Amino acid sequence: MMEREGSVPTELRALCGPLLDTLVQSGMALTITDHRRPGEPLVFANPAFERLTGHAAGDLAGRPFGFLAAADADPAVLSGIEQALAACRALTADLRVVRRDGSVFWDRVRLTPVLDAQGIAPYVLWTHSDQTLELARLEVEAELTASRQALADAKERARLAQVVGGTAGAWEWDVASGRLYADARFAELYGLDPVEAGNGLPTDAFFDSIHTDDRMRIRIAVAGVMHGADVFAKDYRVVGRDGAVHWVSARGSADRLADGTACRFRGVLADVTEQKRVEEQLRVAQTAGGVGTFEYISGFGTVSVSEQFCLLLGLHPTTALPVRTVNAVVHPDDAPLITSMDSGETAPPYREFRVRRPDTGEVRWLAQRGEHRRDGQRDRDGRQGPGSRFIGVIYDITASKDAEEKLRQFAETLEARVEERTRERDRVWNNSRDLLVIIGADGVCRSASPSWTAILGYDVDEVKGRQVQGFVHPEDLAVTEDALSGAIHDQNLTNFENRLLHKDGSLRWVSWNTSKEGDLVYAYGRDITEDKQRADTLRQTEEQLRQAQKMEAVGQLTGGLAHDFNNMLMGVIGGLDIVRRRISQGRLSDLDRFMDASMASAQRAAALTHRLLAFSRQQSLDPKPIDVNGLVRSMEDLLRRTLGEQIELRVGMAENLVAARSDANQLESAILNLAINARDAMPDGGILTIETGRATLDRAYAARHDGLTAGDYIMIRVSDTGMGMPPDVVAKAFDPFFTTKPIGQGTGLGLSMIYGFVKQTGGHVRIDSEMWRGTAITLYLPCDGGDDAHEAGMAGMGETPEGAGEIVLVVEDDESVRLLVLDVLQELGYTALHAADGRGALSVIESSSQIDLLITDVGLPGLNGRQLAEIARRRRPDLPVLFVTGYAANAAVRGDFLDEGMDMVMKPFAMDELAAKIRGILEVRQRTF
Repeated sequence: MMEREGSVPTELRALCGPLLDTLVQSGMALTITDHRRPGEPLVFANPAFERLTGHAAGDLAGRPFGFLAAADADPAVLSGIEQALAACRALTADLRVVRRDGSVFWDRVRLTPVLDAQGIAPYVLWTHSDQTLELARLEVEAELTASRQALADAKERARLAQVVGGTAGAWEWDVASGRLYADARFAELYGLDPVEAGNGLPTDAFFDSIHTDDRMRIRIAVAGVMHGADVFAKDYRVVGRDGAVHWVSARGSADRLADGTACRFRGVLADVTEQKRVEEQLRVAQTAGGVGTFEYISGFGTVSVSEQFCLLLGLHPTTALPVRTVNAVVHPDDAPLITSMDSGETAPPYREFRVRRPDTGEVRWLAQRGEHRRDGQRDRDGRQGPGSRFIGVIYDITASKDAEEKLRQFAETLEARVEERTRERDRVWNNSRDLLVIIGADGVCRSASPSWTAILGYDVDEVKGRQVQGFVHPEDLAVTEDALSGAIHDQNLTNFENRLLHKDGSLRWVSWNTSKEGDLVYAYGRDITEDKQRADTLRQTEEQLRQAQKMEAVGQLTGGLAHDFNNMLMGVIGGLDIVRRRISQGRLSDLDRFMDASMASAQRAAALTHRLLAFSRQQSLDPKPIDVNGLVRSMEDLLRRTLGEQIELRVGMAENLVAARSDANQLESAILNLAINARDAMPDGGILTIETGRATLDRAYAARHDGLTAGDYIMIRVSDTGMGMPPDVVAKAFDPFFTTKPIGQGTGLGLSMIYGFVKQTGGHVRIDSEMWRGTAITLYLPCDGGDDAHEAGMAGMGETPEGAGEIVLVVEDDESVRLLVLDVLQELGYTALHAADGRGALSVIESSSQIDLLITDVGLPGLNGRQLAEIARRRRPDLPVLFVTGYAANAAVRGDFLDEGMDMVMKPFAMDELAAKIRGILEVRQRTF
């Protein structure tokens, strides 16, 4: 498998240490081959090599070392590499190599065997660098030398041609008359008419044909001659009559009068276009190849240089430099770049040296190549005379030198690092407090650390050679075998936990992590037995705490309910007892007062039961579309009477508010309850505000509240200016039985009832409070999709409706309730049949008796009321059903529980309410038929 950067073979990383990482990340192309396998296959290539060759790491896996060699690669070079590998020795060679895109380049490969502690080379380290430019520089140097010689020959030929063949053009400028006279060659180069040029032209004709980029420069030079300069020598461009651009080299001078005034300006010029083209080609070649050229003639104090030469030395570009300036940038420990040749000594054709760049202070390595030209004569003492030249080039080799230095350090310290790594590995292995074990693909332990003795009581020799499953608790054996199989197949384990058997028979919990190298699995196990014991102890403690909290809540529930129900039952029992005594005494006056007191106590008990059901979210609800504004408006008079004169009521309603979906009666009760709580929080008076509106709860808010769905809601906010609540009270406000009122003045179910009711209908409740700044409780009710909102309000029952002899079947398991309902039905003019359970009712339903209405308790023993109604509907499809319930979990939401022709009444109920329900459901049936 091919390795990438960051995945250097572990064995090699152990041998080489951090210097290998430095080489990998240095930017130098690097590969590693496995010397132990036939063909020297590649096992690692860093990204620099991928960039150099264009091959991805996956394409290189297992390839032999020479697979990238070009078809025209020198067989002798390949043979030399094979011989170096066979002899396990270092080698440097230049090899023609093909990139992925088909391009060919010169690759300078340096191979270095990597030896282990026994002197064996398991791997070979290869460095690669593109030497195409460097080798091309050698060709450039030869071309430069030949070009310089050709240029000198061309100059000489041009000079001879000008003298012999008349190729030079001449001009004479009469300053006094302002006329320019020129020969035919001058006229040809300038694009002028030869006759007109011979007869004389205005002096501006000298400048008109000059290229616009050069014209100002030449005007300045001519002005200098007119004002005293001795020589005019300039190269510039002229544009011919056909638009062609030519380079010309002009040389001239002025004839002057006795007072120094110029009277004539005469000179010659020649076409040097070809010379300029050659010079430009040389400049481009030098810049592209990073090659600087220079020429030094013995006996002179300056050296001719190229622009790239100056840039490599960190000097300002120029054409000539003093020798001392060039040698000043060379490192003091290295020989000067320019040396005198007077003694007959010659500079080596190739050498390397350092320079400190004056512009940046950076030290760079440069290489110099060149050769001597013996143009001069030797004197009687044998010294070389003037004319001996050295022509050379320089180029930057810093990157190559850095790589060589790192490779040298790598080779020098390799053995020491291998030894140190071995010692470090042994220390980690022997001193580890975790279980360390090497497992083969067959599940057999190859080696184990001494920590097995301290943790599990086994000597190392008792672990080696045994199946690792032999140490595992039988209940964990199957899952351990699956995990080990995954680890063997490159699915490394992370925090895998199982139980191991101690030698003394006890159990130890161990958390395992693994990594795979070759065919071996390296496993690291941490003893977590004490952590498991602490976690188990914590779990038991938390369970005990939860049980204590449950018992505390039950105690609070029973205490609060017992207190309130005792008060209510006292009112009911005491009132009925007084009524019974007075009836027996014949004292029938003033009985209504005691009957009303008993009825009020009973209604309070019923309200408390409803609160308990609302808190548990199991009361029977009848959600319908509600006009929230209309409901609040209908309650204003009641709220004002309830709040008293000290409380100012303010109502703010949003316009065009859509309908909400909720239970109208429960919503009225919730608003009234919140208003009473607000009144109690303002004993000295204040302002109570009720607002309605529309609100949108986004996903972020919904995610923070369990069971809440993001979307649009109808909002009802009840806020006061009372005492407010501290944060700890706000946190418990919706808890059951929590109250800040004195004992006997509250059950602590008010806000919890509201919370349960709103949550049950799919809404949300929010409380905001601050000490001495009041409290605001906001109800969010889901929007209704329909438009049939109705205005709900608190209305009286009116006169009790009576029956007309209809036959009603009553099914109730409680005898007292059943007798009470039967008696009421008879008094209202209905004919009543009855049954104590569902089975008894079925005999009546399946008979031929007429039944106009079925009244059944939902919570019947055995066959419940809803099941009974379904059976009755199959027998009598149009039979109306009235359910009676005090609590039924499956009847929590009426819309989900009731079908067409069904209704529900909650226990306890007033007889008038029962009569109205019966009359209403029967009238619907009569209208249908």
